[in-house]
Amino acid sequence: MRRLRFGPAVPRLRAFTAADGVILVGLIALLGLGLRLGIHAPAAVQGPEISLQPRALPWYAAQSIGRMAWAYAFSLLFSLFYGYAAARSRRARIVLMPLLDVLQSVPILSFLPVVLLGLTAVLPDRFAAELAAVLLIFTSQAWNMTFSFYQSLRTIPTELREASAVYRFSPWLQLKYLELPFAALGLIWNSIMSWAGGWFFLMASETFRVGPRDFRLPGLGSYLQAAASRGDIRAVLLGVGVLVLIVVLLDQLVWRPLLARADRFKVEMLEGGTAPASWFNEILARSAVLEQFAERVWGPFSEWLDARLRRRAAVAVAGLDEAGGPERFSVAVIVLATVVAAAVAYGAYHAGLLLARVAPAEWGAVGTGLLATCGRVAAALALALLWTVPVGVAIGTNPRLAAFLQPLAQILAAIPATALFPVVLLALLHLPGGLNLAAVLLMLMGTQWYLLFNIIAGAAAIPTDLRYTTDLLRLPRGQRWRTLVLPALFPYIVTGLITSGGGAWNASIVAEYVEFGGRSHFTVGIGSVIARATAAGNYSLLLAGTLALVATVIGINRAFWHRLYRLAETRYRME
Repeated sequence: MRRLRFGPAVPRLRAFTAADGVILVGLIALLGLGLRLGIHAPAAVQGPEISLQPRALPWYAAQSIGRMAWAYAFSLLFSLFYGYAAARSRRARIVLMPLLDVLQSVPILSFLPVVLLGLTAVLPDRFAAELAAVLLIFTSQAWNMTFSFYQSLRTIPTELREASAVYRFSPWLQLKYLELPFAALGLIWNSIMSWAGGWFFLMASETFRVGPRDFRLPGLGSYLQAAASRGDIRAVLLGVGVLVLIVVLLDQLVWRPLLARADRFKVEMLEGGTAPASWFNEILARSAVLEQFAERVWGPFSEWLDARLRRRAAVAVAGLDEAGGPERFSVAVIVLATVVAAAVAYGAYHAGLLLARVAPAEWGAVGTGLLATCGRVAAALALALLWTVPVGVAIGTNPRLAAFLQPLAQILAAIPATALFPVVLLALLHLPGGLNLAAVLLMLMGTQWYLLFNIIAGAAAIPTDLRYTTDLLRLPRGQRWRTLVLPALFPYIVTGLITSGGGAWNASIVAEYVEFGGRSHFTVGIGSVIARATAAGNYSLLLAGTLALVATVIGINRAFWHRLYRLAETRYRME
């Protein structure tokens, strides 16, 4: 039996460098900050009352980052398992991809009161609110990462698949040395977008109330909301400043080092001109302590993990083989399927009773609202596509430009669009079509970043040898875009449009019905129908509007976007 062996507890270091000093000082600083936050946390942040004192901001920021980190960890695990199963199994894909369409199209804001009240029935209020906040942030992070990972697995070049078969890679080795490296760039860029999009839902989850019950949580989102509602401009600027600082630190310490490492996994035959650089990566590379840790701890652990997972992955993937024989269902699977079917039938029966109460005029409002919102979503996606394609290509193909624009894009994407919407609404309300235009702008502000970061990932993945070939052939700019850039970006654009479209439909709930200045402003749209039904407690109309929205998004995805996915898999694969 193979045993896991670690090296000596105190490894012999070749030399202690300045990089080791920087790392140790950083660890000491993190420990000291954590202890200070834990010991000297102000008492005001423990309840629903939100303190606007500057000394409370570090504690708020730490709690918000913790919620975001938990949600991202769950999102990453979900994306890897779900995307892998959908990409490797034809039978699983038939169920999982339509289900993913449903999940990413469900307006979670309309279900959050039900989820939160259901959790408080079995859990303490504070824990239920924390769990609901993580769940809400998870829904803003998981879907685009899952679509990106699935798209990458489905577009791996055939010759790489054949090479892994020739070398008889086990399923685990294929995942480790082929599939994860090939998907790394897209997954990292979508992770950046997931964190940026998560700040939008963080503000909503930390400031949530249901009737007289206050489920507010201490955090950066609740701090910004409290500062805005009290008109404290100084506190708003402090909160936004801390948010920007967090985004910049994440970019420099996490995302830029990961992007620099992932650049080695690009599919190309020539070395690129200028590789992405990271000063933090260089510090880590010069550290003797980390080198010894990798050699004596991580190396043996990785070998042990490889040996264990090779056998388990081979068994798990045997049932996911594309050309596998008939599946064998165990008794547990049959029982589980029966229970799920009974629950679905019970829920469908009661949903039918609710839908029977919807008046014909209300069904007419739902249909009209769907058409109006569909037009706004199409307009928002078209506007996003116009500017994200050239800007994304510029950032993805020019490392020097990316060094400046990448953090700026992350900062702009991280600022919650709902925080700026009152200003936009005030400026546009008195213009012709004011709220209609404002609704399109809010959809654009909240969803354009999904498209931008996917395009950046696609542009960064274009092989350098193909770009050199177009230079040697002296192709005009227009022909270069038609023959190389747009075909290479096509799978990433489709992924970005699917996630942006789903986000735009969900954003309609807050874009088409707004309470501002003591008055309610709304326009025709399915989001307005859902929001007004929620405010009035009309659960029949709420269910009708939500189901109509979900069915519309699923129909568009199945009839249009997934056909483009199949086109990307067959015609625009890098071979």
